[in-house]
Amino acid sequence: MTDVLHSPPAPAPAPVPTSAPVPSPAVLLYPRLKKSPYFWKSRAHGVAMYSVYNHTYHPRHYGDPVAEYWALLEDVTLWDVGVERQVEITGPDAFAFTNMLVPRDLTKCAVGQCKYVFLTAPDGGIINDPVLLRVEEDRFWLSLADSDVGLWALALAHAGRWDVRIREIDVAPVQVQGPKAKAVITDLFGLDVAEMPYYHLRHAVIDGMEVVVSRTGYSAEIGYEIYLHHASRDAGRLWDRVWEAGLPYGMRPIGPCHIRRIEGGMLAYGCDITLDTNPLEVGYDYTWMVDLAQEADFVGKEALIRAKERGLERSMVGVEIGGAPLGSFNDGSMIEPFTVRDEAGRVVGRVTSACWSPRLERNIGLAMVTTPSTPLGTTLRIATLDDVRDAVVVEKPFVDPRKQTPKG
Repeated sequence: MTDVLHSPPAPAPAPVPTSAPVPSPAVLLYPRLKKSPYFWKSRAHGVAMYSVYNHTYHPRHYGDPVAEYWALLEDVTLWDVGVERQVEITGPDAFAFTNMLVPRDLTKCAVGQCKYVFLTAPDGGIINDPVLLRVEEDRFWLSLADSDVGLWALALAHAGRWDVRIREIDVAPVQVQGPKAKAVITDLFGLDVAEMPYYHLRHAVIDGMEVVVSRTGYSAEIGYEIYLHHASRDAGRLWDRVWEAGLPYGMRPIGPCHIRRIEGGMLAYGCDITLDTNPLEVGYDYTWMVDLAQEADFVGKEALIRAKERGLERSMVGVEIGGAPLGSFNDGSMIEPFTVRDEAGRVVGRVTSACWSPRLERNIGLAMVTTPSTPLGTTLRIATLDDVRDAVVVEKPFVDPRKQTPKG
């Protein structure tokens, strides 16, 4: 008997949308995702948009990102950044282990100092870009960007039989940022804390609450982070105390201001840098983040040495983009990276962060492009989700290129 071959049934036609997409779909608030210890306090101020960061709801803005930008530039702002999970590394091998995690030479990081660092993978890719705090001789905190560094560190410690303890601790920061931040911190903690050097920290107690105050922040303005011990218990009390101190100075709650951080050329993990980016590619203004000449080894050192010897195939640059205002980035106006083409029409990279700068009165952005497209003055074509625009490579940071403002 002859076998009869049956053709598979034709696929069903794709369903036709019955309505237009919802312009701003909501994010569900429910138990599975974590809440910052300051979640209810910041929400009481009228959070209008959240994102998810380190598996945690993160306030992005309170209704008007541009007004928040001006508040940051002119007054003082309070940020719920409890999403910056704190991974603590302690024990006899704490220094050597932490020094192995990052390309910076931590022999140059004294107790009481902070460092902005990359954590690198064996191939040199960036796993995270936290602020590192050396709170004691053998106690380090990694104040994390958006990736699971605790699991990475645990695995390395186990595999290498390092004598360290690694855990996520009950410490959560708020940020106080803006030109009047120093006055607020002075009222809260005294002049000694307020006048500490940039990227240093102090231990303090306020109303019986233990904190670490650092001269750091994600704003490129004068700023501080207040890291609260026992945050799950005392977050509400600390928030109210800081808010009370800030009211005479016009304090406003805001989300991280992406307009200002793009103006300052600051990186956003997951947007501008990822595991597929190596530290040599992020631009000349971050070359101090990697010390290939240090005696100590670190994860990815050999890969980065080879990458430097080969030469860079791409780098991050600043771009000015023509056309209508692009939005504040923090408002959901940039859903995907923008494709970048050269004058011949070849794809040469992508814009990873972009916005309209109200004070510069132009669109600006960070773009990862191939090396031939990196010289200042290079003209490009950028495809947004809506149109194609002219662009030009310019100096970054766009504002305060020597980064003197936060040191004031």
